[in-house]
Amino acid sequence: MNDPDHDSDAWFPVAPPAPRKGRGAVTNLQGRYEVDQREAFDDGWRHGEQDAADDAPALRTQVFTEHAKSILTRNQSPDIPFSVSLNPYRGCEHGCIYCFARPTHSYLGLSPGLDFESRIYAKINAPELLARELSKPSYEPEPIALGVNTDAWQPAERDLRITRRVIEVLHERNHPFAAITKSSLIERELDLLAPMAGRQQFVAAITITTLDADIARTLEPRAATPSRRLRTIRTLADAGVPVGVSIAPVIPFVTEPDIERVLEACAEAGATSASYIVLRLPWEVAPLFRDWLTAHFPDRADRVMSRVRDMRGGKDYDSSFAQRMKGTGLWADLLKQRFHNAVRRLGLNERRHGILDMSQFSRGKPAKAPPQNPQMDLF
Repeated sequence: MNDPDHDSDAWFPVAPPAPRKGRGAVTNLQGRYEVDQREAFDDGWRHGEQDAADDAPALRTQVFTEHAKSILTRNQSPDIPFSVSLNPYRGCEHGCIYCFARPTHSYLGLSPGLDFESRIYAKINAPELLARELSKPSYEPEPIALGVNTDAWQPAERDLRITRRVIEVLHERNHPFAAITKSSLIERELDLLAPMAGRQQFVAAITITTLDADIARTLEPRAATPSRRLRTIRTLADAGVPVGVSIAPVIPFVTEPDIERVLEACAEAGATSASYIVLRLPWEVAPLFRDWLTAHFPDRADRVMSRVRDMRGGKDYDSSFAQRMKGTGLWADLLKQRFHNAVRRLGLNERRHGILDMSQFSRGKPAKAPPQNPQMDLF
């Protein structure tokens, strides 16, 4: 009989999760509402991260159409600068490992891991629902945040054009909105966005976490490259669109060293405002992120998580409104100081672009709703 103290193969240890090319999550972690439990087991035939990566089949993105019942989401969170949002998609192919929206796929009985970035639900009736909502006599207009939970310009949008049609409705009704994205596809809508910006009805934010393309390739694998996002800032700014940069999230020892360089590059590209959010790890995002760290940064994984817990009261995450965006403690205070010093030096946040003009809003007539099809289509 083998002695486990001298022969590690006797216990068939489970190999660490291996990354898939073009995907953020390295596992398909179970959602918290799933009933059946699964457990990884290594039978001894496969050893090593490279073997696991080579054997993993290519993961094809599936896009399903969904007929939503409602399209505007309201919140009363005191730490969020908007109260109404619109998300044309559920799930996001950009695959950002840190995405706080990943746990929402659990409500669908799917994994917040690879399922979230490969099984996308497109709300094809979003423009019609929005038009009907804006036409109601009871509707009280206020700025809408577009693409908060999932990117409104993710790859599926190139063909489906749901976001484009949503913006057409907002444009026709003179309804102000703000958008945040990591995609250069937003440039396609400049014929609508530039006139709205000129009427103080639109502002944009581009998320840039790092200027290091190698880190970005694993962190947010199917989003535009950092350099391409900088070009998008320049394109929007040149068209007269007020544009800011969102450094979200700040990940200790991974993206955190890049804060000043990101701000400098964005200011040079034409950004006039900036904000940041410290890494958030709600629900299933925490184990997914830890697996990603182990796969891509094994040399600093423990150090990163230790610093995260320093800012979260010893936990992976603190969901309280007062702490979840910026964290607490010495390191969080130093991070805040660094950010504000750089913003002040670069002249960012000196002008206020967040006040949008609601006075020109017109209700118009509701669009005719498309026929309901209970069968979800796959393409």
